Amino acid sequence: MGFLTPLFLLGLLAAAIPVAIHLIRRENPPKVMFGTLRFMKQTTKKLILFQQIQQWLLLLMRAALICLLVLAFARPLFYQGSMARLMDAEPRSVAILLDTSLSMRFGERFERAKDEALAVLDSLNAGDEAAVLTFADGTLNVRELSSDLDGLRAFINGLDEPGYDRVRFYPTLQLADDMLAESQHQQRQIVMISDFKASGLDSDALANSNREENQSAWMLAAGTRFRPVDVGDERSSNLSLTDVRSPQQLLESQTNYDVLARVRSTGNVFLDRGQLSLNLRGQSGEVVVPANVGTVPVQLNERSEAVLTLPLNLEASGAYTGELVLSGDDFDLDNRWYFSLDVLPRMRVLVVNGDPSADWYDDEAHWFVLALQGLENSPFDVTSVTRDALTVPLIREHDAVVLLNTSLTDNTQLAALQSFVTDGGALLLAPGNQVTAGEFNARLGDLSPAALVASEVLASNDYQLIADVDRRHPALRALNVDFGARFQGYWLSEPAADAGVLIRFDNGSPMLTERTLGEGRSMLLSSSLDLGWSNFPLQGLFLPFVHEVLTYLIQPPDRERAYLVGDMIDLGNFVADGSDEIELQEPDGSLVRVGADNPFYRARMPGFVQLADTTLAINISADATSGRRADIAALTDAIINPETTPMVSEQVRTAQLIADIEQPQRLWWWIVWLVMGLLLVEAWVANRTYR
Repeated sequence: MGFLTPLFLLGLLAAAIPVAIHLIRRENPPKVMFGTLRFMKQTTKKLILFQQIQQWLLLLMRAALICLLVLAFARPLFYQGSMARLMDAEPRSVAILLDTSLSMRFGERFERAKDEALAVLDSLNAGDEAAVLTFADGTLNVRELSSDLDGLRAFINGLDEPGYDRVRFYPTLQLADDMLAESQHQQRQIVMISDFKASGLDSDALANSNREENQSAWMLAAGTRFRPVDVGDERSSNLSLTDVRSPQQLLESQTNYDVLARVRSTGNVFLDRGQLSLNLRGQSGEVVVPANVGTVPVQLNERSEAVLTLPLNLEASGAYTGELVLSGDDFDLDNRWYFSLDVLPRMRVLVVNGDPSADWYDDEAHWFVLALQGLENSPFDVTSVTRDALTVPLIREHDAVVLLNTSLTDNTQLAALQSFVTDGGALLLAPGNQVTAGEFNARLGDLSPAALVASEVLASNDYQLIADVDRRHPALRALNVDFGARFQGYWLSEPAADAGVLIRFDNGSPMLTERTLGEGRSMLLSSSLDLGWSNFPLQGLFLPFVHEVLTYLIQPPDRERAYLVGDMIDLGNFVADGSDEIELQEPDGSLVRVGADNPFYRARMPGFVQLADTTLAINISADATSGRRADIAALTDAIINPETTPMVSEQVRTAQLIADIEQPQRLWWWIVWLVMGLLLVEAWVANRTYR
């Protein structure tokens, strides 16, 4: 049993009033001198005792009347549950979502967010339960639903500063909704505390505010309410490096390459000026100053962003790390961009001419060598020899060997070529009419990606076209030109089991095949590279094809070395043979060990990550520093289930619950009737006592 208005119980003290009055009115009989006792002797002692009993009964009834009235006003109620829970209405389950993305490091946003989270916990009552989830690009930390509010307060107070990730709202909203679905309480609410960047509503967000057009859009479960708490600044100013285009590989001969940097004013207070600097360091850590580069002024004027160009002229080959530094605002975390690059020496190519001619037009190697050396600042150094002039030192001095319309008959040459390829050298084969299938397969079969079957020379009015190109291959994806070359002569070939076909003719026959041999690679072009069997050397495709294929063979695409915070990096290529783990050093100097059986590392901060002989550059996503704010009302409308009734006030819900429980009992009503009956009895007794 309990009381809905227990303060009225203080009125029980009023029951002492009749007692006090009774004691005050109690009189000691005066002594009166009578002349005779004849009339006093006739008074019955029994009558006096009865009057005293009536007075005490009257006193008890009056005190009981006061007590019953007090109980009626206190509204007694028989309730099996806790009265504290009843007075707090229905118990609640609350999921607190705390944004810990990069933008929350701006100013005092995160401290305000923690204060708001603690205020939500302070608003809860005994019997309520809460969960706390921190999130950025995904959910980071989770404290399950619990009534241990002090433990949740300690967790919030102990949170580290936010990380460097961008923000996404929906993954954590969905997780919180699933957690609340397991709660037994009917009152469920999600409180999201964030600065609500627009980037949180990415293209993968499943919500659509127009539910009539998209009935499958994700929304909260029916009955789960959503309360956004915005801790963003009304006024903020910030300059950000949102994108940088820098090379991973350069050649010593390339002197006209630029680094492009995009600078944007991302705050709601426009900044139009700043400075951008480029810092370079060599492999040994020494500072390198490229020619014509210093500090570049940033002037946005009335534009929100600008693209700046910084020349990158490096003379010496080697590995370099670069850092762009932007100044002009108070938020430094998004003012740096990191990159790494290698400056490579010129590629040395040895061309073996199998069909030399005094007439340059008909010479087997003329068009090929012209494509390699015809450009100013060509990245290739080319040496052309006949098969008889080919020597072992010549092979070893070059990066690639190209056999044009020839095979090797000298065993010494063949052995040197095999050793050259397996040790990392590149080999390009282009057989023509001077080659026989038997000799070619016997001498070069172990090096060639395909075995020659038979040559096909078509009539003058017939030809084969390039019909199938693997445009995802690194050597071919940059060739956005016409593939309309006509081939009247070509070799039918049978690719090796470990070879891949990169280009086919329109009859399905392989045109270009590739094979990996030890540390090196070889390619077979099933036709000649002169004008004897095709018009290929006269097409616009020829020059970029030759450059891309040779560059790929000599300098295969390096491992990806540029990542964003939050990326999952596959370190499988960095695992040494027989090693159980990979050790890497993070930008803050921390050492991390990754097991070889699960070689994945999640980039967690911007800067350089060092692995053995490789440097990875980690940068902040442009979405993480975007200044645009999300439309909170639109977000709320998009995720609230239409079947969720509006939240009424706690006082209204309490009154409704009390009325529902009290209605069938109404004890105070019966007490009032008892008081009325007792008043009648008290009046009758009082009348009999004092008349």
